[in-house]
Amino acid sequence: MKIVGMIPARLGSTRVINKNLRLLDKKPLVQHILDAAKGSKLLDEIYLNSEGEIFREIAHDSDINFYHRPSHLSTNQATNDDFVLDFIQSIECDIVIQLLPTSPFISSKEIDAFISQMAEKKLDTLISVADVQIECIYENNPINFVQRAQTPPSQDLTPIKSYACGIMGWKADKFVENMNSYKAAYHGGDGKTDFFTLKGNSTVDIDNEEDFVLAEAVSASIKGKQKKPEYYQSKSNDLIADADVKRILSGDGVLKNTQEEANKEVVNIEDIINLNGQTSSWSHTVINSKSNSATLIAQLPGEGNRKHFHPDWDEWWYILQGEWIWTIEGKDKIIKEGQVVFIERGRQHKITASGNKMAIRLAVSRYDVDHVYDEKSY
Repeated sequence: MKIVGMIPARLGSTRVINKNLRLLDKKPLVQHILDAAKGSKLLDEIYLNSEGEIFREIAHDSDINFYHRPSHLSTNQATNDDFVLDFIQSIECDIVIQLLPTSPFISSKEIDAFISQMAEKKLDTLISVADVQIECIYENNPINFVQRAQTPPSQDLTPIKSYACGIMGWKADKFVENMNSYKAAYHGGDGKTDFFTLKGNSTVDIDNEEDFVLAEAVSASIKGKQKKPEYYQSKSNDLIADADVKRILSGDGVLKNTQEEANKEVVNIEDIINLNGQTSSWSHTVINSKSNSATLIAQLPGEGNRKHFHPDWDEWWYILQGEWIWTIEGKDKIIKEGQVVFIERGRQHKITASGNKMAIRLAVSRYDVDHVYDEKSY
């Protein structure tokens, strides 16, 4: 079975001039998805599909194929159905995977996961989507919420799937069959169709100038060039932000803090617990990189941290031993060994060890996360 990647890159663009050639992180926009395609282990061939000769140059420099699209399929009136059909009828393939330059953050790994899903489920069409977890309305009727009920937290809403379009896949013979029957095949026609969920930055789709500005910010963030967020500080100093983990833990009564042994390739949790003992509180950082932080925190019943929240980062914990009381937005939850707790940014919480023995939790977040306290708690 021959699987061909096809990257459509029209020269003209009405909403963002020369969009596919505009530089994003010092590379033309089209180059980002092209590089991701080249990193795929499952694509047999890759084609850059365009009417513009400048894209032939980019394809040549990237050591991939160039397909010269007919001029009548390069106008605003030409549909996705039209130029995909033209490509399938011109290039030998069993499956065509369309990769849009306007989704520059899709990875090689996602491309291969997409192809694997299509092959394993023997699909005729696979459509990339994004989960939208917010109240949605269609023709003035609510879809995933009830108008006469209280608004639930957004994380409890049923996700609605919207087209992401960054990756689309079609079985070539079924695409042609649908075009002959319906003059349309993009949405799957009467073939076997499924959906592939893109997440995070991979859902970014550049359609207008504002989208491009967003993509530039995302690119800067990925490369660690974005400055750390700053926040309004109350004139009355009601709120205090602190990101120094050692100082924060000391303030929580955890005076034994080991950070020097972080980032080992393999660690044994049981060895760390035996080393630090179970008679007094301690913490031991096992990971402390620019993108991740993981710290074991052990406290005796009655001990805990101070009420706080994180304005810009989520946090989660795994309970290795004992029992904890998690006070989240003023409500207590008893959490026991083997459970995982997730707290979204902005949610106030406090953790207290309970039960009759030392409690140990693994806290996972980032090394530079602000802990925001009110003045009384700090």
